[in-house]
Amino acid sequence: MSAGTRTWYIYLLECADGTLYTGITLDPERRLQQHNAGRGARYTRARLPARLVGSVAVGSRAEAMRTEKRVKSWRPKRKRAFFTRS
Repeated sequence: MSAGTRTWYIYLLECADGTLYTGITLDPERRLQQHNAGRGARYTRARLPARLVGSVAVGSRAEAMRTEKRVKSWRPKRKRAFFTRS
């Protein structure tokens, strides 16, 4: 699979303390496993275990990064709604 055809995802985790974490990845389930193994972001390492609230395919890495930045500025209720719609 070439770099141009990979699908990037933005994902939302809920940490054990109820806080939310937003990130990007090529494989949300694998990334969740990394977070829960303590190999994820420093933020989640102190708040394990985490659960995947949802993920959304966004296409390119650049688009994923732009979307992540936008979503991180939202309030928790809006984040949850974005990832649980469908």
